[in-house]
Amino acid sequence: MNSHPDLAISRIAAAIGEPARSRILYGLMDGHARTSTELAVVAEVSPSTASVHLSLLRDADLVTVAAQGKHRYYSLAGSNVANALEGLSVLAGVSPNKFIPNTPVRLRAARTCYDHIAGRLGVLLHNRFKALRWISAAPADIDGAYEVTSAGARAFESLGINLGEARSLKRKFAYPCLDWSERQPHIGGAVGAAILKTALKLKWILPDLDSRCLQVTSRGRRELKTRFGIEVSEHGS
Repeated sequence: MNSHPDLAISRIAAAIGEPARSRILYGLMDGHARTSTELAVVAEVSPSTASVHLSLLRDADLVTVAAQGKHRYYSLAGSNVANALEGLSVLAGVSPNKFIPNTPVRLRAARTCYDHIAGRLGVLLHNRFKALRWISAAPADIDGAYEVTSAGARAFESLGINLGEARSLKRKFAYPCLDWSERQPHIGGAVGAAILKTALKLKWILPDLDSRCLQVTSRGRRELKTRFGIEVSEHGS
């Protein structure tokens, strides 16, 4: 960022001030990541024009991008950006539209993503573990990774999760895996796989024989509420 406050502010204001770019930013206000194609629809511009706008927003440090498979997902660069946009929306007397997923309900509620829990349940667990400070961002030299805190180690091990075994595997230990239906992260890596394995062993969830869907059992609903304060309905929503 420019060291002169007036120039820095005018640069950011110019980036936000263009209508298509402001639509993109407000389209990300709900915390759900979106692709450039989706943001082109939100901004009411062509995909190529949206790419130009997104590049300008990245240069202004207003959005970030994460690669997930063949897709690139854009998000707001942080809570400070969201707070500024919220203030502008209050001043303008408007409110952003909410993200409405179109994923089938059963898949959206709970499913497997390779070998870890995805869907709304996976996102709820991820967010709760962060709130409880059981997981935290790994040191800066380990890009996009999570570390388990001492409190988290005690909690996971009380569930029968062997973190030593998870660390010994030749794969990422833990990382935020962007959920394609919720557009928020769930926990991937060896820790995510261990959580799924344990939840299945404890019969908190049952696998669907014909799909990647997971069914949360009555025992699972009780345990999720008691242990983590997570409430899941009978249908997993």
